[in-house]
Amino acid sequence: MSKIPSYAELAQNDAFVPRHIGPNANDIQAMLEVLGVDSVDALIDNTVPATIRNPNPLNLAPAVTEDKVLEELKGYADRNKVYKSFIGAGYYRTITPAVIQRNILENPAWYTAYTPYQPEISQGRLEALLNFQTMIADLTGMEIANASLLDEATAAAEAMALCRRMNTKNKSLNFFVADDCHPQTIEVVKGRAAPLDINVIVAPAEQASQHDSFAVLLQYPGTFGDVRDYKDLIKQCHDKSVQVIMAADILALTMLTSPGELGADVAVGSSQRFGVPLFFGGPHAAYMATKDQFRRSLPGRLVGVSIDSNGESAYRLALQTREQHIRRQNATSNICTAQALLAVIASMYACYHGPEGLKRIAQRIHRLACSLKQGLQAASFDGMPEHFFDTLTVSTGDKTDAIYNAALAAEMNLRRVGDDRLGISLDETTTAEDVVTLLKVFGQSESTVEGLNLDTVATAIPASLERTSPYLEHPVFSQHHSETAMLRYLRSLADKDLALDRTMIPLGSCTMKLNATTEMMPVSWPEFCDIHPFVPLDQSEGYRDMIASLEDMLCEATGYDACSLQPNAGSQGEYAGLLAIRAYHVSRGEGQRNVCLIPSSAHGTNPASAQMVGMKVVVVACDSKGNVDLNDLREKAEKHSEDLAAIMVTYPSTHGVFEEGIREVCDIIHHHGGQVYIDGANLNAMVGLCQPGKFGGDVSHLNLHKTFCIPHGGGGPGVGPVAVAEHLAPFLPGHPLLVSQSKERIDPVSAAPYGSAGILPISWTYMRMMGPQGLAEASRIAILSANYVSKRLSEHYPVLYTGTNGYVAHECIVDMRGFKDSVGVTVDDIAKRLIDFGFHAPTMSFPVPGTLMIEPTESESKEELDRFCDAMIAIREEIRAVERGEYSIDSSPLRMAPHTTRDLVGEWNRPYTREQGVFPVASLPADKYWCPVGRIDNVYGDRNLVCSCPSMSDYE
Repeated sequence: MSKIPSYAELAQNDAFVPRHIGPNANDIQAMLEVLGVDSVDALIDNTVPATIRNPNPLNLAPAVTEDKVLEELKGYADRNKVYKSFIGAGYYRTITPAVIQRNILENPAWYTAYTPYQPEISQGRLEALLNFQTMIADLTGMEIANASLLDEATAAAEAMALCRRMNTKNKSLNFFVADDCHPQTIEVVKGRAAPLDINVIVAPAEQASQHDSFAVLLQYPGTFGDVRDYKDLIKQCHDKSVQVIMAADILALTMLTSPGELGADVAVGSSQRFGVPLFFGGPHAAYMATKDQFRRSLPGRLVGVSIDSNGESAYRLALQTREQHIRRQNATSNICTAQALLAVIASMYACYHGPEGLKRIAQRIHRLACSLKQGLQAASFDGMPEHFFDTLTVSTGDKTDAIYNAALAAEMNLRRVGDDRLGISLDETTTAEDVVTLLKVFGQSESTVEGLNLDTVATAIPASLERTSPYLEHPVFSQHHSETAMLRYLRSLADKDLALDRTMIPLGSCTMKLNATTEMMPVSWPEFCDIHPFVPLDQSEGYRDMIASLEDMLCEATGYDACSLQPNAGSQGEYAGLLAIRAYHVSRGEGQRNVCLIPSSAHGTNPASAQMVGMKVVVVACDSKGNVDLNDLREKAEKHSEDLAAIMVTYPSTHGVFEEGIREVCDIIHHHGGQVYIDGANLNAMVGLCQPGKFGGDVSHLNLHKTFCIPHGGGGPGVGPVAVAEHLAPFLPGHPLLVSQSKERIDPVSAAPYGSAGILPISWTYMRMMGPQGLAEASRIAILSANYVSKRLSEHYPVLYTGTNGYVAHECIVDMRGFKDSVGVTVDDIAKRLIDFGFHAPTMSFPVPGTLMIEPTESESKEELDRFCDAMIAIREEIRAVERGEYSIDSSPLRMAPHTTRDLVGEWNRPYTREQGVFPVASLPADKYWCPVGRIDNVYGDRNLVCSCPSMSDYE
């Protein structure tokens, strides 16, 4: 009789770790044999310096199963109170159409996609983002819009910097902010202005033209509800060479004259109320729109229209898309990610409802707001704005507390404005029954409420501001109003793209690992997605405790003492970390320390972030092995000793190796009074193996959208927490609504207290399911997989950098430069040819031009790794064919790639077979990804810039 395994052995089959990690035990052994090492332990010993290794496992709770983790998380969720929030202040309840929720927000074809730097395999998400740009440009009345920013407050700060750059006629260092802008926007703008030596003046909007300033920021409608006609004020500002930014509610713009028509230079705002849940403050896609003359200074991404090799229209990222990497400390912004997934949702919400549908939603909200005002006036309340859209601020005097508490008893949240006023913001979910309940909360009698007639109220939009100009006239906004049409449109777009649900995405430095379904499920739970960021604290206890738990786990993983989850992108985490260093030096009377040393191999966001906080960037050389040149570092640290603020170093290095001298780097900087900023972009090679806070780091930002499994979403959302040593903890980002904080805290770096809180359950769930051993195993297998790929490819391509013992870290750089010199084969040729094999290309020409940086991650199976290696080896054979003279590079399958369905038919006059072009390996015909366009002409796109939906005649 066979023996039944023990309970413990049987229970192991329910563990999540082997679901997350791709290679099984047999695969791992086979990979080790290729590397010629006996065990993964031996590989790690040869890869990670012993001087920084963890002597003990992480002090985290043991891993739990997928069912158990959802049960635990539900415990947090159940402690939240989901009331109806009428708080407003830039955040509104909304209805996400089910067809959009299921087919975008909850669809891995959309949320696992990478930033569309490879446009040929990103046509679906690029089209959706072009729709977003068109939607924003139309509604704001501006000439050009970007493909989203992080949140409204940081978009306003970016607009301030844009105007400072572009307003060459006005040398003032003052920036005027109307006092009825949203409070969180004012705080973020103040924080961004200080390091740039910009003085922020906050005063009533009508005083804007009376102050000396280079630009002004106006809220439209104001945070307390007022709708004002700013046309004359804007003209007065322009007469004094003062530029004008308007933070505008895009739903209100369906009824109000657009900022562009009023004369504004820049429009910013949030697209959250276009179908995106509250998410306790984020993620939400902000927008920025401006004049065409500002296009080359516009921060963030810009989608443009070009042509492909067949002369057909095709989409691509245009102009300054990666300029923060190229221009480094001269960059106009440090933003690397955006909020692409949320921008896609907002754009599809506009497509689903269309211009008339959006206007009907706005009109219904406005009519309810007018009825509410009428009822409040009948109850003798006053102080409300004469002109408004959806928000009323009511003078409540000594009744304020009683009314506020009565609303809470009815499970409604009102906004407290001082001691004697209450704010009420209505939204898409508000009903006539809600208005009745609100009036009763304010003490209105039953009989008066019953006599309320919603059809008798007059509009509160002034005649001078009633919108008459058209918007959303492109057919895309009128063709998909039925669920069938929308479903098929979304499917057609997704089918054009390559995302992680279809193939390995081997991007170095970008960590495209599994985003497990269990991790994603809580994002849609009402207890997490339907809570306003400014609710009373007792309504978010579960949320905040889950966040605190995640902060503790991240501190343990990194070896730091404190952590803030407020930064809603890696760029914001960098910025916050450097601000903390700056504040620390100032607190010690060493405010002159402003030099930041940055290795030449660093991410471009590093020097961009340093200049944003007022630091002077000094570049440190790398040696021939890609390591920080310690002699050059000592020389520059000594030279700038009195003024040294910090070093920014990525570890493992951007060159894909664990540098042996990292402790010495830290010691040199500390000896000269500086702080060590360790960029956490590559933390996924260290978790459970070594901790930056223990080997010399003072601060790191982490990428939850890399190491901790938040998906990229086609270029966002992301979370970039900042973790710090104890002495920097007092200087983490503050926020007026944080429960407890030191007086030394820096100003907020995001609009909401916890940034993109809505996606934090993903990382919490991942860490709980992996546990301490699983997290370490993920790092170990990531290193194994990278070395396996490196070894297999090294016989065909030079691997540029390795560590002391000849191994790479979690990624490797393959050198293609020799092929260009010998036969003209470029890194682009190889990247585009990989599409024919069904692969997204690795990272191109970063950090070394003419190379590919490959990162397989721990989530890919050996079978998929081999498929990728086989594709790269087959491409090397095609390069050899060019070397042998069998065909020229211009007529080769490399230069003709990617091949499309049009290559299946018609005349074929190329020197290689049709089969080689479209089916380069035998396994492809059964499951072939067909690229929807040929190779895209980037130069044409920049010379003929089109950044909104082309007219239908352009397709004819």
